[in-house]
This record gives sequence, C-alpha cells and structure tokens, in this order.
Amino acid sequence: MVLARVANLFTIGDSTNSLIDNGRGHATDPGQTVELPMADTTRRAIGEDIDEEEARPPYLHAMLAGGIGGTTGDMLMHSLDTVKTRQQGDPHMPPKYTSMGNTYYTIWRQEGLRKGLYGGVQPAFLGSFAGTVCFFGAYEWSKRTMIEYGVAPSVAYFTAGLFADLAAAPAYVPSEVLKTRLQLQGRYKNPYFNSGYNYRSTVDAARTIVRTEGFSALFHGYKATLWRDLPFSALQFAFYEEERGWAKRYMESNNIGLPLEIATAASAGGMAGVLTTPLDVVKTRIQTQHNVIPGTSTSLPKTTPSHVSSSTHATSQKTASASRSQIRPISTSSPSTTLKAHGAVMLDTSSVVTGLKIIYKTEGIAGWFRGVGPRFVWTSVQSGTMLVLYQTLLRYFEQHPLVNAEDA
Repeated sequence: MVLARVANLFTIGDSTNSLIDNGRGHATDPGQTVELPMADTTRRAIGEDIDEEEARPPYLHAMLAGGIGGTTGDMLMHSLDTVKTRQQGDPHMPPKYTSMGNTYYTIWRQEGLRKGLYGGVQPAFLGSFAGTVCFFGAYEWSKRTMIEYGVAPSVAYFTAGLFADLAAAPAYVPSEVLKTRLQLQGRYKNPYFNSGYNYRSTVDAARTIVRTEGFSALFHGYKATLWRDLPFSALQFAFYEEERGWAKRYMESNNIGLPLEIATAASAGGMAGVLTTPLDVVKTRIQTQHNVIPGTSTSLPKTTPSHVSSSTHATSQKTASASRSQIRPISTSSPSTTLKAHGAVMLDTSSVVTGLKIIYKTEGIAGWFRGVGPRFVWTSVQSGTMLVLYQTLLRYFEQHPLVNAEDA
C-alpha cells in the first residue's frame, strides 16, 4: 500500500511537469507556478526513493537469484582460483609455478582438468551457494531495514554489504578451507606437486582435519578473511547500487539493458577489488608464511647432499611434511590474487595493521598493490557474472513467482 501511494505521487509529479513542459494552461495559475519548483524537487526525491525500493523482490527470490549468480561466477573463475592457490602455496625454491600461463599449462598437462584445474570444486560449489544465499538474504533485509528507518541510501548500501558478508562468513569459510587444501593437493598421491596434503576425497579431508587438527581448523584464516572481504563487499555493493541508480536515471527506466548491467556490475567489483588490494596483499603474506613450531625448521625444501642416506632423507621429509600440514595457514573466501614474491620480507605477525606497516616500510606503495592487475580482472569478471545473473533471475522470478510479493 505504501509503495502504491508513493508511486501515485510520483505519477502526479510527472503529470504536473509534463503539463508545464508542454506550455498548457495550468502553468498560468500563479499558485501552481509558485509550487512547481517544490513539486519538482519532491518528485526527484521521491523518484530516488523509488529507485532504492524499486521492485522489492521477495526474500526467497533474492536469495535464490544471488545464490545461483554467485555460484556461477565462482565456478567460472575456479581454474584461476586454483592457479593462484598453487602459486601462493608453492613450497619449492625456485618456485615450480612462475607465470599465470605457465601454471595453467603445467597443471592441465600433468594433472588434467577435473583433478587439476578443477580440484576442490565440490566444496567450492556447496560453500559458494550457501554463502551467497546467506549473503543476499542478509543484504536485502539489512538494506531495507535501514532505509525504512531513514538511513541515507548510500550509507545503507555500504553497511548492508558489511553486515551481509559477516553473516555469510560462517557458511563459506569451512568449505573454503577444504577447497583450498584440495586445490593445493590436486590428485590423490599427486606425483607432480608436494603440497603436504593427501586426502582421498572431500569427505575424507573433512574427517581427517577434524580428527587430527580439531574442528577449529576448518576456520583457519577467519579473521584475515573478514579484514579483506568485509570492506570489499561493502564497497562493491555501495558502488553497484549507486552506479545502477545513475544508469536508471540515464535510461529513464528501471530496465537499464544488458550492456549497462554488465558495465555497472563489473566496474563495481573491479573498483572494490583495486581499493582492497593492500588488504589482499597482507592477507596472502600472513597466510602463506611458514610458522615456527618447536623442533621443526621453517626452511623450504632444499636439495639433500649426496652423503646423506636416502632413507634418512625420506623419513625427515615425511616428518617435515606432516608438521607443515598441521600448521599451513589456509587462504579462505574468494581467491587472493596476490602472488607473494619469493624473497620478500617475512611479516612475522598475524596483525593486518602491523603487516601493512612492514610492507610499506620495506616495499613502499608498490608493495601494497602487488598483483592489482589479476585482482582487478578476477573481481570484475566474478562480480559481473554474479550481479548480471542476479538481476536476470529476479526478472524471471517476477514473471514466474515462487511466492507472492505480499509474503516477502
């Protein structure tokens, strides 16, 4: 009812302006002439609110559209995720994987598509769908609630993005830990890459992690993930909602067309990705550095001198590998697209703020934005895919509703 009354008021405002623009007789009324500027201002203000509230979809529609869109975007970019995970988790010196193209080709040639480039796709699929369903449900609810209470739309978008990612994190972080380990491992008993992990399947990985490392190991990297992903989601949706509002006003329609849908969605993700690159850099450094534990060495695998017996070497390597597998920090959530430069200064801290300071002192601003190009590409493509599909599915559900709008 409220939206109907607002829509009627918007229509009245349009009719009034139309009469004035066409020079019809109503414009000669002095009283009306005085109030026209106010009416026009009111119309624009109400028009903005209608843009914010336009076609409030039922929560079920928003959650399903977001879940399908987000999962499709993540599946599309999964091979890039695997490539970057291998580069970041490569313990060899010199590194086995160098350039992006070399890494793609090497993994595909040696390990194939399913177990190589798409290793860990099962937990990735489940975690992505669960996480984005939670995200869009929380985003729509918090955004609507804040706007109803008079919060400025731009503030509502930013805050809703923060809240939504916080709400979704418990749903996707455990699956991301499983996905990342399986990506690093590749096939079972992989002869081409020694990651320190060797699980038979996703279920075996979950059981082994809980049994040997405890349930909390499924949440490795949770704090660092929030440091990066909360600002990213907040900026992404603040940019997206504002850009989409501009596009609606430019097109004078709520349907802005596919080219503008793609442009607004991709640019919002790309800009958010660029601005949060420093957080991505420090997160990668923190999560891929080798931790010191009693009785073990943090050095990377090295060639064993010829006088050392092969049996002793094999035993020590197994022990070191097992120790590393228990303490290897795990990169969670959307893939970090920052490759830690071999030989870069060790942060030796778990504090994001301290890590940012160390990188700035040793490498300058350039160190903060290492890998900004790949990150821009990844976030643009993933965001574009997710949000364009989201809007497309909302329009489909509007024509084929799963629930009544009154039940939203």
